[in-house]
Amino acid sequence: MAYFKKTYDMGDVIDYEYSFVGNYGAKGEKRAARVKATPEQIARQNLTNKAKRVRRTIILNFHPWDLWLTLKYPRGTRKTSKEVLKDVQDWTEKLRKRYKRAGEQLKWIRRIEIGRYGGIHVHILINRPRTIQNVDLICKELWGRAGINFQSLREEGGYEQLADYLTKKSKDDETEGQLSFLPEEDRKRCLSYSTSKNLVRPEDVFGKDNEKKYSHWTMRKIIQEGPKPREGFYIDKNSIRTGVNRYNGMSYFYYTEIRIKSKWETVNAGDCG
Repeated sequence: MAYFKKTYDMGDVIDYEYSFVGNYGAKGEKRAARVKATPEQIARQNLTNKAKRVRRTIILNFHPWDLWLTLKYPRGTRKTSKEVLKDVQDWTEKLRKRYKRAGEQLKWIRRIEIGRYGGIHVHILINRPRTIQNVDLICKELWGRAGINFQSLREEGGYEQLADYLTKKSKDDETEGQLSFLPEEDRKRCLSYSTSKNLVRPEDVFGKDNEKKYSHWTMRKIIQEGPKPREGFYIDKNSIRTGVNRYNGMSYFYYTEIRIKSKWETVNAGDCG
């Protein structure tokens, strides 16, 4: 009985995805009955897949010392999402020019939010090159409207949590209907994220030939005993997922390996500015 394996090697983080028939992919096992997906289930699955892509995009492009910013406006400011977008684009362009002067490229992922009572803020993840000093002060100077909250990428709770936030609706936006107080254009902008064009994309790195087929082994041992990490890595226990994809009847098994000593740990984040 064959099983299929996809490996996403991102250096310090490696994702493994297996798909197989039955509980263990063993001989004689049958695929579960397929279920016709509802529009809501399809939307949920698409959201899960989007979060995976964004998480891998973050890993491929950013480091633990990079910055997760919240750009704020003075209390009582009222603007449309289009006006906010213009402000952020102007700020990003000025910052991009500062980076270019230092021979660096600015990379970013952002999301605009407008609260039910009109409060505005923008979340944006940017790279922080070691060649540029005081990036935080430069960001504040160029924004010039109100405060900016700064957190390092590591302090923000990890890539999975951040990817979920960027792709999923926030607590105030659990359903699009809860944003009905906003014009349609604003609502769409507040339910999506944007990125710079210079990011390395997972689909460019791994391509369509990432899946390998194995015919002579079953999944039983890895499922019963748990996955074994390669030397120098450990298994993130919270990453292990197993179950049945109801839409195609195939079983799945996912997990992530993380390097014990990251190649970036020797870098002094304080030298980054």
